[in-house]
Amino acid sequence: MSTHANYRILAINPGSTSTKVALFENDTLLLQETLRYDTDALAPFAHVPDQYSFRRDSVLHWLEKHGVAVNGLDAVVGRGGLFGPLESGTYAVNQSMLEEMRAIGPREHASNLGVLIAREIAGLAGAPAFTVDPVTVDEMDDIARYSGLAGIERHSIGHALNIKAVARRAAADHFADYAELNLIIAHLGGGVSVTAHRHGRMVDVSGALDAGPFSPERSGTLPLLDVVELCFGGTCTKAEIKKKLIGQGGLVSYLGTNSAIEVGRRIAAGDSQALAVARAMAYQIAKEIGAMATVLNGDVDAIVLTGGVAHWSELVEWIRERVGWIATVWAYPGEDEMLALAQGALRVLRNEEFARVYAPR
Repeated sequence: MSTHANYRILAINPGSTSTKVALFENDTLLLQETLRYDTDALAPFAHVPDQYSFRRDSVLHWLEKHGVAVNGLDAVVGRGGLFGPLESGTYAVNQSMLEEMRAIGPREHASNLGVLIAREIAGLAGAPAFTVDPVTVDEMDDIARYSGLAGIERHSIGHALNIKAVARRAAADHFADYAELNLIIAHLGGGVSVTAHRHGRMVDVSGALDAGPFSPERSGTLPLLDVVELCFGGTCTKAEIKKKLIGQGGLVSYLGTNSAIEVGRRIAAGDSQALAVARAMAYQIAKEIGAMATVLNGDVDAIVLTGGVAHWSELVEWIRERVGWIATVWAYPGEDEMLALAQGALRVLRNEEFARVYAPR
């Protein structure tokens, strides 16, 4: 029987047109909802930080609607935004984070609001505010940073929150310690992140935004000279090109949809083009997994496939056919980011790990 205290944890995860909120007692979900916003409601805000008060109030109204007393919260944890590079872990929200997330500029993103809202509600509760494994988790080996062109460095941007949570879960399910394993983990979602993990550190990252395999809505790595022609051909603006790469690339570009379910239906109905594109996406994901095997010198304990698109059993099998010779393949479909946030806070509350202090590199 556990002797742990019971902790009430509020998790907040802002997206472009919604904010996910969830209340946990330890790691047991009590309440969860996605607060959705009409585009008209967000239209008056010129910049993402301007949405702060509006989104904070929507979370407070949700708590009030469900009779959740703010002063009964033991911690509030917000999804981390586009911080500077940082080590994996749970971080106490500090002034440096708040200043970066309030900044207006090229790193604006809805997820930046997570720590701002968490900090204010935690202040009302007299509780600590945390964030866990933001997308900018950077544990890359120095050799992995070279791009091939001086002045441009490879960056670590990926689905770190889900990837790290699944790494711990998969290790525990197989009676092992994440810190003792060499893993290749591919998060398959709207974007794809393929990552190499050596003894608990994510030492190389490919994909997510602007590299690696193409995904449901992102182009991944493209032939560079053709991209140069696209950029200077005079037919697209800078913003239009970025949209082609992120949002209108991948399955959207080839098939007009970012829905894996829809593509699966088309394949089942005999659509040969849908089948060819889907097989090509699986091929590129598998090829990137193979590249990560070289990062680990071929010493791979397991390959883990996760993310929402990992529910697509045919895609998983096509990948498995190509990489199963490297290591056993474990599928953990879905992404329970709210639980991952709560578990990160819980580890600190239980003194299983210390809250890290964010200092920009």
